[in-house]
Amino acid sequence: MSSDPDRECPVDGGIDQQEMVSSKKSAVLVDGVILNGPTTDAKAGEKFVEEACRLIMEEVVLKATDVNEKVCEWRSPEQLKQLLDLEMRDTGEPHHRLLELCQDVIRYSVKTNHPRFFNQLYAGLDYYSLVARFMIEALNPSVYTYEVSPVFLLVEEAVLKKMIEFIGWKEGDGIFNPGGSVSNMYAMNLARYKYCPDIKEKGLSGLPRLILFTSAECHYSMKKAASFLGIGTDNVCFVETDGRGKMIPDELERQIWQARKEGAAPFLVCATSGTTVLGAFDPLDEIADICERHGLWLHVDASWGGSALLSRKHRKLLHGVHRADSVAWNPHKMLMAGIQCCALLVKDKSDLLKKCYSAKASYLFQQDKFYDVSYDTGDKSIQCSRRPDAFKFWMTWKALGTSGLEERVNRALALSRYLVEEIKKREGFKLLLEPEYANICFWYIPPSLREMEEGPEFWAKLNLAGPGCPQLGQLSSPPHDL
Repeated sequence: MSSDPDRECPVDGGIDQQEMVSSKKSAVLVDGVILNGPTTDAKAGEKFVEEACRLIMEEVVLKATDVNEKVCEWRSPEQLKQLLDLEMRDTGEPHHRLLELCQDVIRYSVKTNHPRFFNQLYAGLDYYSLVARFMIEALNPSVYTYEVSPVFLLVEEAVLKKMIEFIGWKEGDGIFNPGGSVSNMYAMNLARYKYCPDIKEKGLSGLPRLILFTSAECHYSMKKAASFLGIGTDNVCFVETDGRGKMIPDELERQIWQARKEGAAPFLVCATSGTTVLGAFDPLDEIADICERHGLWLHVDASWGGSALLSRKHRKLLHGVHRADSVAWNPHKMLMAGIQCCALLVKDKSDLLKKCYSAKASYLFQQDKFYDVSYDTGDKSIQCSRRPDAFKFWMTWKALGTSGLEERVNRALALSRYLVEEIKKREGFKLLLEPEYANICFWYIPPSLREMEEGPEFWAKLNLAGPGCPQLGQLSSPPHDL
C-alpha cells in the first residue's frame, strides 16, 4: 500500500481491490465484489482506535476535573460550520485527518464533566460508568434476547430487582428506557392498557374520553406522552400546587369528581417526586389514598428525585412511593450513571408489561430455544434494538456500593445547603424558598433595585432586568433552578 496518507482511495488501512486479487488467488467475486477477503485493514483500524482512545484519555478524561480548562470554546453555529469539516465525501479520509477531526469535536464540545458545568440536572464524570460505556460500544450488544446478550440481561434483571427493593415493593417488573420521558410514556400506556385491555387490538374507537391528572409543575413529557398516545393534551388535567410546588390532594379529588360528572373516564394520576424547577415532592400517601378510592393507576415520576431513595437521611422525601403502581427513576442524574440510564419500575408481577407491548415476533422470540425463554425481555419493550443501559449503573454500583451511592446523594444535598447559606450572605441575592432537594431558586437583584420596596412595580422591573423568575405566588414565570 502507498505510504502517502493523503492518497484519495482507500482510507488509511483500506484494502485496494487489485492488491487483494493479486494476493489471494482463490478470491470469490460476485458482481465485482470480493466476498472472501477483508474489507478493512484490521491493523490500521486497531491503531486508529488506540490513538483515538489516547486522545480521549488526554483531552477529556484527564482534563475533566481541571478547573483551569474551559467548559467550552463557544462559537456561533455559523462560525462552527466554518471551523469544522462537516462534509461527507465520496472517498474516505486518512487517519491523521480523522484524529484532527476528533480533536476539533472535543475542543468545541461542552465538557459536561467540568467542575463549572451547570446545566439541567446532570453533570460530572463517573469513571466506572465510563468504562462500562466503552465496553458497551465495543461489544455493540442489543438486549432483546438472552442468546445475544446473556450477561447484560442478567445485569439488568439484578439492577431492576435492587431498585424495586429500594422502592419498597416485595416484587415487581421493569425495563430500562431511552429517557425519563419515554418511561413516563410507557407508564401512561400501561395504565391505559390496564384500564381497557381491548385497546391493544381495537384501538381508540369506541372508548370513552380518557382523562389523566398530574401536577401543574409536572415534567413536560406528560403532555408529549398524551399527544403521542392519542389521548390528547386537552385530556391532561393539571392539578393546582401549593406555594412549594406540591400537588394539592383536595384539588386532585375535586378534579376527578368533576371529570366523572362531565362523563369522562379518569384512569391515571401522575405524581412527581422532584419537579424540574422547584424540586418539589408531591404528597404520595395522600395521593395514593385518592387513587385507591377511585380505582386509578398511580404513577410516580421520580426521574429526578428517585435517587433520594438510596439515602437513609433523605428517602423520607418519597414517603409513600411503595404505594405507586409504577415509578420512573433516572440513575443518570444525581447518581451520575452515563446518559442515558433510565428505568421504569412496575409493581405488577403478572407480565403486564409483556401483555401490553408484546408483538410475538416469531423470528426473535421462539418458544423452543435451548434455554429459559423468560429471559428474552425484548417483547416487553416498544423497541427492538435496545442498549444495555443498566450495565452502566451496575458497574458504578459494584464499584461504590450502596454506601457510596448514598454518599453521592447526601453530598449533593449538603452542597445545596451550603449554597443556600452563601446566597443568604451575599448582597444582591434573594432566596425564594428554602429547598427540600438540590434545586435552589433565587433572584439576583441589580443594584438599581436593591433599595426599592417589594411590590408589583419591583417585580415587574426585576422581570425586565433578566430572563429570570419572579417571587413565588406573585408572577407567572417559574424560578431559576441551579
